[in-house]
Amino acid sequence: MNPASRLARPADVPALAVFIFEHGANPWNYLPQEAVLGHLHGIVEGSVQAVVAEQAGELVGFVTFLHSSNCRDYQPAPRRDLPQGYIGEAVVHRDWVGQGLGSRLLSEAVSQLAAQGVRDIYIERHEENPGSAGMMRKAGFVEVRTFADPERRANGSRRTTLCYLQVE
Repeated sequence: MNPASRLARPADVPALAVFIFEHGANPWNYLPQEAVLGHLHGIVEGSVQAVVAEQAGELVGFVTFLHSSNCRDYQPAPRRDLPQGYIGEAVVHRDWVGQGLGSRLLSEAVSQLAAQGVRDIYIERHEENPGSAGMMRKAGFVEVRTFADPERRANGSRRTTLCYLQVE
């Protein structure tokens, strides 16, 4: 069965919070509770959006996204002042990992941003996270920069890779 997807509603935030800490925690992910809860609360405030997937009424994954100018310095000069998007969190239930759900939700988030006029979209991952790397490549993202990030990356290389997608 293919899980149904929809945009998140403010009432979804408590379930998303439980879900991310249960299914998103791994050696590669940086999930400080206060920051993650603040990010998810952005869904209530309208500053963050999310695509959620459900199977038989149960949450099986979600991807958050927002408008941002934090990656402006990585934009080509002629595009520097154009709207940008940022993918915040991408989490899939451990029973659904490896089945393409993360890539599908990521693509749906990209489509939502594109429909809102955003053509330049960024996402970050631990340099050595193979699952995230594959999901991002499958969705068309390319690596832009890898940098030391020991405060957020306690394991492995302790580096973050920033990836980019330009939507036509």
